[in-house]
Amino acid sequence: MKFKNTISFIQNQYASTDFIPLHEPKFIGNEKKYLLETIDSTFVSSVGTYVDQFEQMMSALTKTKKSVAVVNGTAGIQVALRLVGVNAGDEVITQALTFVATANAIAHNGAAPIFLDVDLDTMGLSPNSVCQFLEENGELRDNSCFNKKTGRKISACLPMHTFGFPVHMDELKSICDKWHIPIVEDAAESLGSEYKGRPTGSIGDIGVFSFNGNKIVTCGGGGAIVTHNENLGSKGKYLTTTAKVNHPFEFYHSELGYNFRMPNLNAALACAQLEQLPVFLENKRFLAIQYRSFFEKSGIKFRVETPGTMANYWLMCVELENQKERDLFLAETNAEKVMTRPIWQLMYRLPMYQNCQRDDQINAQFLAERIVNIPSSVRL
Repeated sequence: MKFKNTISFIQNQYASTDFIPLHEPKFIGNEKKYLLETIDSTFVSSVGTYVDQFEQMMSALTKTKKSVAVVNGTAGIQVALRLVGVNAGDEVITQALTFVATANAIAHNGAAPIFLDVDLDTMGLSPNSVCQFLEENGELRDNSCFNKKTGRKISACLPMHTFGFPVHMDELKSICDKWHIPIVEDAAESLGSEYKGRPTGSIGDIGVFSFNGNKIVTCGGGGAIVTHNENLGSKGKYLTTTAKVNHPFEFYHSELGYNFRMPNLNAALACAQLEQLPVFLENKRFLAIQYRSFFEKSGIKFRVETPGTMANYWLMCVELENQKERDLFLAETNAEKVMTRPIWQLMYRLPMYQNCQRDDQINAQFLAERIVNIPSSVRL
């Protein structure tokens, strides 16, 4: 068995030879206490003190002016895109190396994704790829960017901070500002990550986080929209709560909204988890140091944060020599009950996105053939 030493090392880190999951949640704080308080209050649905508290905690954590609790990250991205002006028939620049929710949120707005390549160091959307695409295909008309090939408006740019590693945001923002394209950060995986001292999600026009069961902080589901623009944030809160006009008893909805509200039960769980985020981050960074030291001696590349950033190391990953080595690594580890997984299928390889406009995807294909996620849970 070629990767026997790697398997033994991971088992030692988790002091277990039983099944080791990729990323399991840890409930070691006030979760039960807050849940019981919520049940006793009877406010278990979309109105309650923990929803308000969660939004305040997210604004403080991301250093933004307004946060909106939503049912999940995908719904959050869908609404965020609408808030920055994405309409049916428009286009949104994003990356093909991402979880399907990124592309789905674009499609749910009736827009079409444009898949551009990623950088090898961040595994996130490449500013150079965006620049090259816009220089070749972009056209400014009435302070908006249009695609000369399709005639459609390019209404947003949607980078994703892959596995918690921040995209080169300053370069990307400079390019998007030049072309009058707003940025929505898919920060679903990067809670706690920083780019040049700024929290991810706070750098573009809007950021969106996920609190799915496998995230660094979870409330079972859930998501959050964050922004410095209080007007956009208030509009997001309004749209996600069915666009209901505030009134003591009348039900009047002024436009098409969404029932994307986070229940107070989930918010209670999220608040308890957010209290532990600093400890979780410290624990995971220590594990990353252990992994890096081991894999350097093993001749396998362990992925680390880029200069000027601080990654949350949500899912840690290694880069194998080629696809054959990747597949062997996956087979041997999973056979020994050490959960590992490859990166996602590139979006343009999925049937619903196979006809979307894209560039050569050289870096994305390279990474898809080599990257493997390894167990990254917080260790007690």
